[in-house]
Amino acid sequence: MQGRLQGKRFAARFFLDEVLEHGTEGCNYLLAVDAEMNTVDGYEMSSWDRGYGDFAMHPDPTTLRRVPWNEGTALLVADLAWNDGSPVVAAPRQILRRQLERLAERGLTAQVGTELEFIVFKDTYEQAWDAGYRGLTPANQYNVDYSVLGTGRVEPLLRRIRNEMAAAGLTVESAKGECNPGQHEIAFRYDEALVTCDQHAIYKTGAKEIAAQEGVSLTFMAKYDEREGNSCHIHLSLADENGTSVMAGDGPDGMSDTMRHFLAGQLAALRDFSLLYAPNINSYKRFQPGSFAPTAVAWGHDNRTCALRVVGHGPSLRFENRLPGGDVNPHLAVAGMVAAGLHGIEQGLELPEPCPGNAYTAGFEHVPTTLREAAELWETSPIAKAAFGDEVVAHYRNMARVEVDAFDAAVTDWELRRSFERM
Repeated sequence: MQGRLQGKRFAARFFLDEVLEHGTEGCNYLLAVDAEMNTVDGYEMSSWDRGYGDFAMHPDPTTLRRVPWNEGTALLVADLAWNDGSPVVAAPRQILRRQLERLAERGLTAQVGTELEFIVFKDTYEQAWDAGYRGLTPANQYNVDYSVLGTGRVEPLLRRIRNEMAAAGLTVESAKGECNPGQHEIAFRYDEALVTCDQHAIYKTGAKEIAAQEGVSLTFMAKYDEREGNSCHIHLSLADENGTSVMAGDGPDGMSDTMRHFLAGQLAALRDFSLLYAPNINSYKRFQPGSFAPTAVAWGHDNRTCALRVVGHGPSLRFENRLPGGDVNPHLAVAGMVAAGLHGIEQGLELPEPCPGNAYTAGFEHVPTTLREAAELWETSPIAKAAFGDEVVAHYRNMARVEVDAFDAAVTDWELRRSFERM
């Protein structure tokens, strides 16, 4: 659920002889634990009362790729099923598959690109752990946004990540510096939605493993400190069965009716689906005025103050969802975007006028400011229930409840500093 890779490592011969055809098994608590792998209550599919049994993992051969940063290693992504062969509907990959199937019923496919930012530190992961993640040394001491000099300081690491991702089958486009000290972004070419989301998860795991091998660490967490957070802007466009974009047209703003309805659906469901775009307590720390992270439920042409930014023209016309941070689960976020767009098409929703200026101060409805608020909107959303079903809504509502309860019980560094002596 956290958007990270979980699984097993097999001896190659055993995998070829047994696992490729028959699959393997894994404890079904993998979709019913918190970020620290603690067993928690409230999940229908998996609990002590149900005995924490297995579900089946069926490898998807189309996802086979080399893992260059681990010698002699290949990787496959698996789909989850119950022992009777039925899909695990609350599994993120299955959630996305279902929404893409709904899209395919209309003769459409989604093309998606994700832009992940991360912060590099000179400390190892073990040193960062021992330091309580405080006082770490960033790879750059100042803002290196678009700086060729600043990115040159960490080019050996960035180059290794780029080259080994390319060797793993991803198509690398570019790398650039970002605003926070030590912050960088590597961009990859868009692809079909499921392919992009799988590659997104593989990239995050691989980048961390390569950083560890190089004696440094990097984080994708949404908000490491009070400066700019790590975003994950998600670009989406639609194509017909021939692969031709259906977004551009003769309507207002150069859009087709399909795009206008699809984009209107994004606005209509944005608050309800915020849990899919911002799934953690920390996610909501990004949403600050003037931070390049959105606060307004608004859209605009090439306007980075809006939650939804329309860019490109002609065949490249698309929109960008700026809500997600680096901690997002891409399968869930893209499933939300597809479901929101289908809601707009099915209901024939009209797109309001774009925001031409500063959306932070323009009086638009505000995105949720806490995980608690987002979870309540998700739980009561008729759009979510219609698109995903009661089981999925309940499963991810419980995920949010677990995180909120854990945070409410924690004593933070902020409280200690303010209260230990002075209160």
